[in-house]
Amino acid sequence: MTRFLFFDVSIMLSQHFLFFFAMLGAFSGVGAASFLWWQAKGKPTQRWLSLLILAVGVRTGKSVAFYFWSDIPRVVLQVGLTACFMIGPCLFFLVRSSQSDSPGLGRADRWHIAGLLLLIVAVNVFLPYTGNAELWRHVITPGINYAWLGYLLLATIQVYLHRTRLAGTASGRLMLGALVSIWLIWAAYYTAGYTSYIVGALSFTFILASSVLVYLRLRSGQAPIEPYQDRRIPESEATVQLQALAELMAQERLHLDPGLTLPRLARRLGMPQTRLSQLLNDNNQTSFKQYLTQLRVVEAKRLLRQSPTKPLEAVAEEAGFQSMSTFHSAFKKWGGVTPAAFRAAGNDSGNRFQHS
Repeated sequence: MTRFLFFDVSIMLSQHFLFFFAMLGAFSGVGAASFLWWQAKGKPTQRWLSLLILAVGVRTGKSVAFYFWSDIPRVVLQVGLTACFMIGPCLFFLVRSSQSDSPGLGRADRWHIAGLLLLIVAVNVFLPYTGNAELWRHVITPGINYAWLGYLLLATIQVYLHRTRLAGTASGRLMLGALVSIWLIWAAYYTAGYTSYIVGALSFTFILASSVLVYLRLRSGQAPIEPYQDRRIPESEATVQLQALAELMAQERLHLDPGLTLPRLARRLGMPQTRLSQLLNDNNQTSFKQYLTQLRVVEAKRLLRQSPTKPLEAVAEEAGFQSMSTFHSAFKKWGGVTPAAFRAAGNDSGNRFQHS
């Protein structure tokens, strides 16, 4: 009798521990997502990261609830599966945001997101889980999982194609970490039939905890060789260094390389990347991405004047832009008009800055 009682208590405790560790990831994910969104301050990459963590957190929370209480309201399953559908797109746009030369979304990306939102609303309103349980189990849920896989593959291709640009940067490490993490979570859920349904939720808890530990370890490590200075670079020094930067870009035309990164440019100038970043932000009132974008728009204008019949796709590629959507949005922002309108006008009346 004592043996059976001990066995029952052990099972009960193991179930409690399983619930705690599985649900820990869901609660922590929602908390981390809220904190990242609050700290984003308009940064698209951090916003997409927070949405990604939120989607995974809600999806794993649904998994835990269904594992321990299979008779939960069907609306909980519907919300969890909808969040699961958003994991892939959030990862994809997280990667896309790190590759854009302009802060906003391109026209194609906006249409893409609008289509996804329209699909989500239509399915949730016209095909709710309650009343369509079999359809959700056999059609919609498998479709969600394979859509997740599709976006995973797209994100992987994006990271691979732009590996040179992301190499050695903080955003590059973020992209790789997020990509590997989502692959592991997808694999855990996909193979749950051979292991246990709760493995997916536990994998998220493990990955989230590991990410926090890595972050704390990096924060407690040694500071960079030259941290970002608290004082402004003297104007005399800044003028000389900005002139050296302008001459380097004019002579070697490094901005035409789509894979140019801040560390690479700093090495070519022979200065720490933190100083180059400060030089651009404090003394030139522009970020690194904005600086490159302005130079690329100037180059695009030169090509449009020199070769009026050249296709816009060729102009964008030769000027260093990685996509037509980025080219159009950047040109309109910094040039005042669209590339087609600029070419049609045959003048530079829309120019909003001077290249020096």
